[in-house]
Amino acid sequence: MLPLGLTLLGLGLATVLAVLFAGRDPVRVRAMANLQRGRGVEATVARRQQGNLGFARWIDTPARRGRLELALAKAGFPSGWTVDQLLSIKVLGTLFALVLATLAWATGKNPLLVLMLLGMAVLAFFLPDLLLYNTFLKRREQIDLELADTLDQMSIAVQAGLGFDAAMLRVARNGRGVLAGELIRTMQDVQVGQSRRSAYEDLSRRTGSDPLRRFVRTVIQAESYGIPLADVLTAQSDEMRIARRQLAEKKAMEIPVKVVFPLILCILPVIFLVILGPAAISIIDAFTGVLK
Repeated sequence: MLPLGLTLLGLGLATVLAVLFAGRDPVRVRAMANLQRGRGVEATVARRQQGNLGFARWIDTPARRGRLELALAKAGFPSGWTVDQLLSIKVLGTLFALVLATLAWATGKNPLLVLMLLGMAVLAFFLPDLLLYNTFLKRREQIDLELADTLDQMSIAVQAGLGFDAAMLRVARNGRGVLAGELIRTMQDVQVGQSRRSAYEDLSRRTGSDPLRRFVRTVIQAESYGIPLADVLTAQSDEMRIARRQLAEKKAMEIPVKVVFPLILCILPVIFLVILGPAAISIIDAFTGVLK
């Protein structure tokens, strides 16, 4: 039974590694090419539905595929991952943990080990979602930090005589961060014929940033009512800078509370041990001598 378990373990690891480090999916390449020709997130979802891996079909539904596609877009498609790879990893990881749980029950019948392996199966199914969400949070935080400076540059460019689209394109090409890449993608959508409103809404949907969403709504309303965009950019940049300063002050005020638990659990026991240890040893020696 043991050689069979080792064989299944080796096959499972080899399959998971093959899925993780496989080359770029041709479906993803075609989808990205279509996106650069002006299609938004919804069109990308439709293109990715044309192909999937055999393992992914077990849990592949339009709703789950749409959620994963949006999660990948918000996370910036890390490491070139596709929806098919994520679905396959979910299925393979869960099956692998279930096979190990079955072998553990058949060989040793250890209930604790079986429960741990079942927990690993549940974790393997939801781990890709957690990793994507963590990447999205870091990416959104970086976008929020870059937004104020980007709006300042756009405001200066508009006041210097450039149009809003030209100012956005110039700032995007001169930038190096995540927000610059998203702005370039948005301008590509506009240049190939997509409406500005749709391109801006796709930008806010991809990033998931609340300050950027408010800025997009303000720009759309300004274009609808004919408000000068230079004034809008100035007001928005000032608001974003104040919000960033308030966020920094909030994090600074949270530091004492976050330090309490490491202080109690890690530092204070060591201090008590160093201070009270010699005294406790002396007291024990004194009482030991009296008893003798």
